[in-house]
Formats: sequence, structure tokens, C-alpha cells
Amino acid sequence: MERRSFNSILAGLGLSLGAGRVRAARATPARTESFILRANDWVPNNPNLPVIVYRNALPPSGDDPAAVFETVFQHNGWPPQWRNGVYSFHHYHTMGHEVLGFYGGQARLMLGGPDAQVVDVRAGDIVLLPAGTGHMKLSASPDFAVVGAYPPGQDFDIVRSAPDGVQRARLASLPFPHSDPVTGAQGPMVRAWRD
Repeated sequence: MERRSFNSILAGLGLSLGAGRVRAARATPARTESFILRANDWVPNNPNLPVIVYRNALPPSGDDPAAVFETVFQHNGWPPQWRNGVYSFHHYHTMGHEVLGFYGGQARLMLGGPDAQVVDVRAGDIVLLPAGTGHMKLSASPDFAVVGAYPPGQDFDIVRSAPDGVQRARLASLPFPHSDPVTGAQGPMVRAWRD
């Protein structure tokens, strides 16, 4: 295979060849947005950590566009856990911070619980949700597709009511991730969540 063809295939998977080794490419968002969500009705949200939206971070490409997101998340210390969509009911997680990589279609999400922040996302965008952040799908195109990932040792639960004492304690003690899931050690999450 010609080297240029090989490099094209690698680029389509979010990889590059450097010093004879295959490496994960770093995402380069066109821009980021962040905002804090306060407690809203039964949804605790996270008043200390902002939601971060990475716009046009990883334009999907290749036969398996989800793999591009999975490779970048894995490379930055956020092992991918699933491929699917976003539930069409309000819920949040107490067992882990969550990053959602949108590799197909577009959707309108509500973040923060009932009547909170509406965010439109499309293929190539990524949303980082601190644990406790309410989210649901309001509408989506038929080809809407998502990769979900969590920091090592963290997972997801699906909570649809006010947190009990155990869940509140878990939210208060959940450790910070070591790196931004999109851009690594110097990314927006590292600055915004640790300052």
C-alpha cells in the first residue's frame, strides 16, 4: 500500500504516523462553550463544575466514524463504554463524569433538568457533563449516534429522581479526571474544573 493511502486511512480513524509509530490524533475543537448549571427541581446538576461543549471537535470520517471518537477518548484517559444515543427522559449520573461524542446526525438536548438549557449538537461535536448534570434528548435526526466514555474507575447509573444520601455523598467525593477527554492534559476541562 502506498504511504499516502495508508496515512489517509489513519487520518480517517483519528490516528497519525509519527516516528514509525501509530499515534492517536488530538482533537482540535473549532471553539468551546461552557456554562454552570445550578440545582433544578430534583436534578442536582453540578454548581462547581461547568458543562463544556466542544464544537466541531472531531469531524466524523471513514467507515467507522465512532472509532475516531473512541480513539481520542481512550488516548486521553477516558475509556469509551458504549455507542447508542441519548435517552428521551431527564436523567443524570452519580457514578461518573460523562463525555458524549456525536458521530452521526444532529439533536436538540436539554441539559440541567426540566426547562433548563437547550443545546443543539451535530456530528463532530462533543459534550462533557460533570456528574449530576441532567440531560435528555428533545429531538434528533434518524442518524443521530453517540459514543459515551468515562474516566477510569467511573461508570454510569441512570438516576431519574432526587439523589438519596448515598448518591449525594458519591457526587461530593467523585475524583477529578486526570485529563481533558478531547485535548488531553492541557485542555479546557483541566483549566475549568481545577481552578
